[in-house]
Formats: sequence, C-alpha cells, structure tokens
Amino acid sequence: MSVNTYFNLSKTLYAVVFAIFLSGVWTLSKIGRRPKALPPGPPTLPILGNLHQIPSQKSHLQFEKWSREYGPIYSLVLGTRPVIVLNSAQAVKDLLDRRGAIYSSRPESYMAQAVLSGGLRVLFMDDGSTWKTVRQLAHRILNVAAARTYVPYQDLENRAMLKSMLEVPAHFINHIRRYSGSLTTQMAFGFRTTTIEDPKFKQTFDIFDRNSEITTSTAASLLDLFPILQSVPDCMLPLVQEARELHRRECQLFREYYLDAKRRLQDGTAKPCVCVDLVRLQQTEDFSDDMAAYISGALLQAGSETTASILVGFIQAMVIFPNVARAAQAELDRVCGDRLPDLNDVPELPYIRACAKETLRWMPGFLLGIPHATTQEDTYLGYRIPKGATVIMNVWALHSDPDRYPNPRQFEPMRYIDDHQTSEEAATNADVLQRDHFVFGAGRRRCQGMHIADRSMYLAISRLLWAFDLMRVIDPVTKRAVVPDPDALVEGLMAMPKPFPVNITPRSGEKAQRVREEWQKVRPMLDEAGQWKAVPEGLIWKDEVETV
Repeated sequence: MSVNTYFNLSKTLYAVVFAIFLSGVWTLSKIGRRPKALPPGPPTLPILGNLHQIPSQKSHLQFEKWSREYGPIYSLVLGTRPVIVLNSAQAVKDLLDRRGAIYSSRPESYMAQAVLSGGLRVLFMDDGSTWKTVRQLAHRILNVAAARTYVPYQDLENRAMLKSMLEVPAHFINHIRRYSGSLTTQMAFGFRTTTIEDPKFKQTFDIFDRNSEITTSTAASLLDLFPILQSVPDCMLPLVQEARELHRRECQLFREYYLDAKRRLQDGTAKPCVCVDLVRLQQTEDFSDDMAAYISGALLQAGSETTASILVGFIQAMVIFPNVARAAQAELDRVCGDRLPDLNDVPELPYIRACAKETLRWMPGFLLGIPHATTQEDTYLGYRIPKGATVIMNVWALHSDPDRYPNPRQFEPMRYIDDHQTSEEAATNADVLQRDHFVFGAGRRRCQGMHIADRSMYLAISRLLWAFDLMRVIDPVTKRAVVPDPDALVEGLMAMPKPFPVNITPRSGEKAQRVREEWQKVRPMLDEAGQWKAVPEGLIWKDEVETV
C-alpha cells in the first residue's frame, strides 16, 4: 500500500469516526428535549427531560400542580419517552373513550410485564390479539348478569367483617383486607379466605406488595426510559433476578389455584367462580393454563386491593368529617331501623350512595391511573401526540378540580345527592360532566368489574355506619382528639392511607347483638373450615341460566 493510499484511507476513517461521533452527540442532545408541537409542559434538561422534577414521594401532587399551570393537556419528557398527561374530563372522553382504537395500548414496561409477569399480566398487556381475546373473555365472565351470582358472597363476607370489627376493632384494616380478599378469592377461585393469616393469602399479597415496589422503583423506570439497559446481563442487575424469581413463585401459586378449581369442577365440588367459567371457555377458546391462571389471579390482586384501599379511605374520612357519618346514620336509622341494610335499600338511601361516590372521588387508589399508550400518531387541540407516547389519566387532578368540586379536599357527599347512576352508567355517559369519578379507568381499558365493586362498597359503607360509630381517638398525653392526616399515604402502584387510630364502637347494645345474630344466620351454611357446604341459594350455577 502506498503512502498516499494509506493517508487517504486514514483521512476517510477519521472522517467516518468523526461523523459517527457527531451523530452520537446530536442523538444524545435530542434525548430529553420536548419535540416540536407537543403539548406544553415544564422546561426540560438534556438526557433527563423532566425526570429530575418528579418527586419520589407524593408525585400526584406535582402532577396536579402542573395541571393547574398548563391546562387540560400537558406533556413531559422522561428520557427517551414522551408522556401526555390528561387533566380534564373532556380530554379523557375525547381521547381515551372516543379514540379508544388508538389509545388502548400500554407503554412498554420491561420490569412489570416482561420480567415480573412473563408477559401474562392483563393489566400491562399491549392491545394485541392476546389482550383482545382476554378482554372478550372478561366481558363474558364479569358482565352484570354474571356478577349477580356473587351477591351472596358479598353478603356473607360483609357479615363476617362486621363480626370481626365488633370483636377486635383495633385491627380494622386487616378486617377490611380480609373482607375484600375473601370476596375476590371466592369470585376468582371459589374458596373463602377465613383469616388474613392464611399462608397462601399472605404469600399472594406479599408477592403483590413486592411487585408493586419493584414496578414503581427507579431501576424499573430507568430500564423503560433507556431500553439499552435491558441488554445488561441479569447477574449485574440483582433486582431483575429477584423479579424473575417473584414471577416464578407467583405463576406457580396462580396455577395451583386454577388447577385446583379444575379438579373441583371435575369431581363436582366446585363453587361458582371465574376459574370455573375459564375452564369451560378453555374447551372452545385457545388459551393456556398459565394465561387462565393469570386472568383469575389478576382479578384477585387488583379487585381485592382496590376495594380495601378505598374502604380504608372511607373510614378515615368518617373520622375526619364526623358530621357526614352522623347524617348518614340518620338516613340509615330512618330507612332501615333495627334491620341490617341490604342491596334492596339502594333507592331509599341516596346519602349512602352519595357517600360511596364521594369516597371513590376522595381516595381513588390509582392516583395517576394506569398509563395508556398510543398505537399511531394523533393530534388534539392543535398539539401532536406521537405514536408510542405514554398517556396518563391524571385521576388525582380530575378528582381535585375546584371548578367541578369546590373545596375538593372536603368530604362532601351532597355533591352527588342527585346522581343516581352506577359507576358504569356514569363512565359511559355522553355528557362528560356527568361522570362521577375515574377510579376504574377509561375507554377500552375500563374495569369490567366495576358493578361488583359498587355493590361491595355500598354494603360495606351502609352496614359499617349502621352498626358502628367511627370516632376519633383521644391522645392519652395531650387529651386531644387525634385527627388523621389525609395526605399521609402508603404509595406504590396503588395508594392507600397510612395506618391511623380510630375508635370503633357499636352504636348500641342492640346493634351489637344484631351483628352477632346476622353472622349466626349464615354460619350453618359453612363447614368446619368456614367454606360453603353447598352452592348458596339464589346463585345461578348448575343450569347456567343467565339472570335478567
């Protein structure tokens, strides 16, 4: 090779390397910047975008603050990912509801879906063919007619909760978690959870709690925002190793539940539940045992914890706002007298129904919803919404809008006194201002079991207030009443109030005796282990005739 040729090749090589370097610098300089035509939002920094501005605790308050500053829709840039935040009922209706065909996917969630769930968790699935199949199955097994068959489960577990509150009121949070947990183990798998100390129940929710911690961790966010990190070997990422082991344990647990329901269906001992419906559907539809196990397992985790967190919020609200409890009790005494309220009383108890709606608004659980993602580019209000953008429904800001809810942190049921809609009717109302809350999501990702949650909420609220006074605890040192802090939250994928003191006492000796009697009425229907002896009366099950 001549000197000139060598020199020319060297110049070319240097030019290529320099060009690659400049290209890399240019690419890095674009990361973190807000692309043109996106909705407005807070200023960004290179690489980070707005990551540095999102607090690790109480981030919902920062998201609400931005909503007041930037209006019904704003954008954030988190590393390589554009995020669109919806802050008005109109924006949610226009995009998530009316344009659901392109707003029903989920953002890539490497840790939550690929690692912790093996791609099987419905909550985080993209809107591909698998999710569409699961959605159709869920509609068939959680529709309103099918849900009526679970009313005896709800009634039984509610009576058990009242009895526990009477006997050990200090453990009220555990009683609520067992109530919602046992209801969902029955609905999902066909068996009761008679104690919160049940080993499998504890294992299920220990896994769920750790999943939530990992999903919302900084490491999980970085793996999503900078996908190149996903290629790092697991041996260098201990959290990923732990997540894979959690998925293995969770999958094994859900499979055991599901296969046990299969066996009980074969030997004729199965009780009505989602798993029984899935076993039958499996004969005509193409899905695996693992998929069926995760469908029912997801119902167990999401349904149980959502109801529990909201009900704990309700008790906290009654302690902070005792005038509301007194007004509700006056209505219950007028309508129900000495008997336990039931679902037939709903039309006659408008203030109780309003309390349930205000509870869902006041303590929504999923403060920022579950993120959606776009499958194609769109425009809204003159702004560009890129394909693949993460779309957040800012539930906390929606529920705290002072224009719709004056004094939003006041618990005021009268906001809803003339609202007779169920959650599902409100969610599908063409008038956006008639939607009562956004707890159960929007569009095609809306929870299909919200009518079940409505009933569980109503029974719990009406019967707790009928039976008990929920009063402030007096501090033994200061002699002053302790008022819980509504902003003190246990945060994660879902938020709920941090434990707080409350003095729960029966309203009278007669009501305490009635609570015991109501439990004794249903106790003969259970065996020594506390499980149903037979299918409860009124359940449509053996002949599978649909109720009307």
